[in-house]
This record gives sequence, C-alpha cells and structure tokens, in this order.
Amino acid sequence: MIKAYLAGPDVFLPNALEHARRKIEICARHGIVGLAPLNEDAGPADNSVTAVAWSDIFHKDIEMMEASDIIIANLTPFRGASADAGTLVEIGWFLGRGKPIFGYSNSARLFDQRSKDQANAVPDPMRGIAVEGFGLPDNLMIPGAVLQGGGGMIILPDSDQDEPFDALNVFEKCVRLAADKLASWKNIAFGSATCN
Repeated sequence: MIKAYLAGPDVFLPNALEHARRKIEICARHGIVGLAPLNEDAGPADNSVTAVAWSDIFHKDIEMMEASDIIIANLTPFRGASADAGTLVEIGWFLGRGKPIFGYSNSARLFDQRSKDQANAVPDPMRGIAVEGFGLPDNLMIPGAVLQGGGGMIILPDSDQDEPFDALNVFEKCVRLAADKLASWKNIAFGSATCN
C-alpha cells in the first residue's frame, strides 16, 4: 500500500491525536496508509530538554518522510497569510526526492487577498513591497511545487467560504484525488521520478 506523510500544522491542535486518527481513517478508506507526524512521545519542551526534543522530532519526522511514498500537505494559512513554514520545508523535501506531492487548503481566499488583509490588520515594516497577485492560493512556489510533484492544483473549498481550520472535507477531497492519480500511475516506481 502507498504510504502518505500527512504534513501540516494540525499537530498543534488541542485534539491533535483524535484529529490525526480521523485523517488516517479517511486515508484508509481510499486505500492509503496515512502517517501523521504527531511527536506525542517528545514530551513537554522546557529549557533543559528543548535542544534534544526539537532534534528528536526533526529526525523522527525525516524517518517518517523517508518511509512515505507521497505527501498530503495541509496548506491552510497558519499564523499569517501563508502556509506553515515547517510544512513547506517538508514539501521541498518531497519535491527534491521526486516523490508525489498533494496539497489542500481550507482557505477559499487567495494569497494576495490574505496578504492585503494581514497588512491592513498588522503594521507591515516592509510597506510598499508588492505581493504577487497571480490568483494563486499561496506564494507561487507552493502551488508550483504541488504541480511539479504531480498533485495538480492545491485543492480548495468548493464554495467561496473558508472552512474551519480543522474541517476534513477538503482533506478528503485531496486524498481521493491522490488515490485516483496513484491508481493511474500504478506502473511508475515511486521515488525514482516525479509523476506529472
């Protein structure tokens, strides 16, 4: 079975374990083994264990990515106008290894509008700097990586309304797309070339 690394800032949700369980169940319904980087065994990070804890989490996540065939990334904006920085590093890791990339966002608003909204809400020290308005769901490098990785465009809500951050209907739509594309790529060896 295909193993999917379930990237995203979902690990910060107060109900992260239950949320991950629901995502893994959705993947299983579509014939995919979902691997959620929960880091539940890292324990609380206080000053005495912070260096060890972050390094352990990093290496554990790398091992999980190595064991995965694809990535399904939650690109819902996190603490700003764009996707979670850690998730973007993970997408880059999969892109660099030629492994398929699928992404979704629960935000229906496009990147340029979110950036304008944020600039209006929070003083921007870089006033006058233009933000690309290509009509994309995030910075052009993010949908570009998903396209290059074979996942098509980032999956967004069907309506023009944002979904709650922890809603899973857009995630399931992305998983379904991944399962369909993987079925059509069944003769391609994963990890040897990017599937387009």
